[in-house]
Amino acid sequence: MDESADKIDRAQRGIQSIEVGGQVLIALAHHGRPMALKDLAREAGMAPAKAHPYLVSFARIGLIAQDDESGMYFLGPLALQLGLISLQQANPVQVATPLISELALQLGHTVALAVWGTRGATIVRLAESPAAVHVNMRHGTVFSLANTASGRLFAAYQPAAQARAGLEQERKGIKSQPAPVVAGMPAPAPLPSWTAFEQQLAEVRAHGLSRSVGEVVPGINAMAAPVFDHTGAMVLSITAIGPAGVFDTAWHGAPARALRVAADAVSQRLGAAGLAAQA
Repeated sequence: MDESADKIDRAQRGIQSIEVGGQVLIALAHHGRPMALKDLAREAGMAPAKAHPYLVSFARIGLIAQDDESGMYFLGPLALQLGLISLQQANPVQVATPLISELALQLGHTVALAVWGTRGATIVRLAESPAAVHVNMRHGTVFSLANTASGRLFAAYQPAAQARAGLEQERKGIKSQPAPVVAGMPAPAPLPSWTAFEQQLAEVRAHGLSRSVGEVVPGINAMAAPVFDHTGAMVLSITAIGPAGVFDTAWHGAPARALRVAADAVSQRLGAAGLAAQA
């Protein structure tokens, strides 16, 4: 082995005993409830006599604790503190960004991340489609609340009063500043009434997804999935956009499944319950 390879090997070499003991913590975290020694050892893939010294050491530093009466083990105060700090440090956009390039390659469509900004759902990250034909988008684009998949997604998980106010604000904006007429392009779709919009939002919540079929630009479809944080608030949308001829907008189609999995992964990293299981 040459010197450079030896340096890399040393840099990557860990402490095996910590990794082995970590299996106990992983088993306890996955189980989600206090566990007896024999059950915890079994889930960690080791004998109780081997697991016990790890539990003693973890208890000394506060990673686990033991109930005095039942003898059951559960995660300790340091584990709680680490979890809370991790949640505070987790930035939704930062967590989701590494996923969207892979998602764009998997789907063959452009994938965008949008957050709720001062003017509405706003694109903050973008991964272009690898296909020869792709949809041109740009950072800072603000989605219509009522006529886009991303806009409806955010509206669906807002308080009804906020969503209704946003709809009326968008209606006033259109009246005061109508969209310019472009030759060969149809006029923008009129905004729905609040009653009709409520029904659309109910559909979004029922499926856990939002979709748009040729609404903004004829021949362009979109589908969006919500990302939630540990408080249950929606903090991000992951939106796929592509040509209608090759974009499946079925609620259980390939884009829907992939978006659910990606949104679920980010939500779990932010401390929220899984979404994929709800589909």
